[in-house]
Amino acid sequence: MNHGPGDGTGAAQPSGPAVPADPWARASHRMQRGHGLPARWARRTRFVVLGTDFGQGHGFLAWWRAWQADPLRCEQLCIVQLAPQPPSLRELAQAHAASPWPALVAALLQAWPPLTRNLHLLDFEAGRVQLMLAVGEAGAVMPRLRLEADAIDLDGLAPSGGQGTAALTLQRLKAAARLAAPGATVATFDDAPGLQAALATAGFEMRSASPDPTCELTCPLISAFWQPRHTPRRPPSAAVQTHEAVVVGAGLAGAAAAQALRRQGLRVTVLEAADAPASAASGNPAGLFHGTVNADDGPHARLFRAAALAAAAAYGPAIAQGRVAGQASGLLRLADADTPWADMQAQLQRLGLPPGYVQALDAATATQRAGVPVRDACWTFAQGGWLSPPDWVRDTLAQPGIVLRTGVAVAAVQHDGQAWLLLDARQTVLARSRLLVLACAAGVAELLRPLGAMPWPLTHSRGQVTHWLQDEPTALKMPLAGDGYALPLPGGVLCGATRQPGDFDTSVRYADHLHNLKRLQRLTGLAAPEDPAQWQGRVGWRLHTDDRLPIAGAMPSPHLPPGSRQDQARLLPRDEGLFVLTALGARGLTLAPLLARLVAAQATGAPWPMEQDLADAVDPARWIVRAARRAGSQPG
Repeated sequence: MNHGPGDGTGAAQPSGPAVPADPWARASHRMQRGHGLPARWARRTRFVVLGTDFGQGHGFLAWWRAWQADPLRCEQLCIVQLAPQPPSLRELAQAHAASPWPALVAALLQAWPPLTRNLHLLDFEAGRVQLMLAVGEAGAVMPRLRLEADAIDLDGLAPSGGQGTAALTLQRLKAAARLAAPGATVATFDDAPGLQAALATAGFEMRSASPDPTCELTCPLISAFWQPRHTPRRPPSAAVQTHEAVVVGAGLAGAAAAQALRRQGLRVTVLEAADAPASAASGNPAGLFHGTVNADDGPHARLFRAAALAAAAAYGPAIAQGRVAGQASGLLRLADADTPWADMQAQLQRLGLPPGYVQALDAATATQRAGVPVRDACWTFAQGGWLSPPDWVRDTLAQPGIVLRTGVAVAAVQHDGQAWLLLDARQTVLARSRLLVLACAAGVAELLRPLGAMPWPLTHSRGQVTHWLQDEPTALKMPLAGDGYALPLPGGVLCGATRQPGDFDTSVRYADHLHNLKRLQRLTGLAAPEDPAQWQGRVGWRLHTDDRLPIAGAMPSPHLPPGSRQDQARLLPRDEGLFVLTALGARGLTLAPLLARLVAAQATGAPWPMEQDLADAVDPARWIVRAARRAGSQPG
């Protein structure tokens, strides 16, 4: 790979090449003169850009436009932009009212997310151009990112002037250096006090950018490339060099994993033991996706917030185009009983959660929205909704580049030193791949056990849903969740679901129908048809962990070298090419798209779509860390 600068190196010239005042031309000039484009990304699989301040988005649009215009461009352009003070949708539109690239601006405005403090994934050009918007202060966000940047745009590194500016600049430059790929270039128009000395201290070697005689001289362009004297220690990478992958399981998790890997340019084969996809828990007629609100805004709330936004982005186009049944225009969830609406408002203000993500509604307003009586105040999630999982799984697995093989039961997994072998009950090789993702629910643990993997604390919970068709449209206008849930199907209603740990009865039970219908009546005031023969149901099993968080990522090696650090999951060595996605619990629709993208990013070396601490929270190795900590706390 060509990581190095494209036009040589030399001594820094603080008063060197300058750029026009036009912000689009400035951004283009920085790319060409500061980062050596387009030569550096030519014919590469992926090119990663880190920007330390999104600003008004001129830099992102300039990168995107340059990518469009270059026939020798990289296959995928990944741009990670920090946004300490991201613009509102209106501010963004105003900033680009005179843009030379109106089509790009329109696409960015359409994809602009509610500005919650987390990573936002915005896909363009069928996923070949990706903007990862990291909302938050640079000093807090950068240490939690996982990526290797080929080019770094330095903006807003430190407040202008004032005591401590140089120290803060150096601190943030070191954080950027930890995210730099070998030979990464940096470029900036910001000649903050001590910047050039800080660049050298952080491992960047100054170079002069080629002058552009057509530019109106306004400010200097400072450029450097990363060439540290000592290679910094980083968590080990689980990336695999390959062009193909195998996924076991064709439910929600498997389909999402296949889609995410395909998005990274891999050919994907999906193996499914049943005769059709979405035959297990993913076969329910419909399910909900939405975020959550928690007073402490801890990892659980942050994970589900990021996942809900990613789910809306993943499902919305398929629903809008009529490829799958569903509705992505909002969801209501009852707050805790007797919670004052004013307290809910205050909580949202304290957490800084914008209306585009969640709002608090009093009971009267919620009733108007829902179309049925709502007894308590509600959270309303604008990005929530419902979806038919079987529709989405089938649509996803029918995409070009994904091959589905049904009726193929994987009985064992082995490693031959170079690749993973998938065997049937007769030890016949079904498939062979350097990159394997196990996404077959409870079957994941069964396949891992002979490999010596540490057992996970898993629980199966039986769930039965109830639904029916009716001639008259239901009064329920949108999904409503609380003690149970209800959603309006085309020509009917679905409600549920029971929760019975350790119950493996496969039959649809009349008593469970009654349980669901009683909760439906309390939740919405709706009643089912009087004739039980019209009631339909389906049984499935949720798989939970003891901490109610999913399991996603690279599998830890079962044989750790003596003296290995086990106090942080991110430091543990991994089994090369082996990944898992399982235990999504009752929130599989919400979690699957984001976690699948995490697995694909880890497997291919792409920027991770979630912060390191959230990846740690769902890491398959987290129980190894807990066991080591318990052992370390025992008296000697």
